Amino acid sequence: MADTQQVDESKGDSRQAAKAERRAARLAKQIGTFARAHGGAEAQVAYIGQEGTRIVLVGEDGGWGDLVAPTYAIAQSAVEKAGVTVHEEFAGEFAAKVKTGPYEWKRMAGIQLGGPSNG
Repeated sequence: MADTQQVDESKGDSRQAAKAERRAARLAKQIGTFARAHGGAEAQVAYIGQEGTRIVLVGEDGGWGDLVAPTYAIAQSAVEKAGVTVHEEFAGEFAAKVKTGPYEWKRMAGIQLGGPSNG
C-alpha cells in the first residue's frame, strides 16, 4: 500500500508542476505582449506575501504595469521565459524610466488626502 501512495503523490506533484509551468508560460506571454507594445521591457520581481509575487514591468517608453504570480518560482520562470532584464529592486535608473500621468498623480493625491479608497 505504501508503494501505491507514493505513486499517487508523484502524480500529484507532476500535475502541480505542469500547472505551474502552464501558469509561467501564460505570464511570459503577457510579459512578451507588454514588451512588444512598449518597445521592450524590464522587470522587477517582489514577494508580496500570501497573495503571491508581483512582477512589475517598465517599458522602454515609460509605460508600466504589473502582474501577480501565485509563487516566486512561477514569477521567476515567467520573466526568464519572456527574456526580459530583471532588476533586484525597483530603484535608480530602472525606476526613473516610469512615466506617470495625471491619472496616477490624481489617484495618489486622492488616497493621501482622504479621497476614495482603492476598493
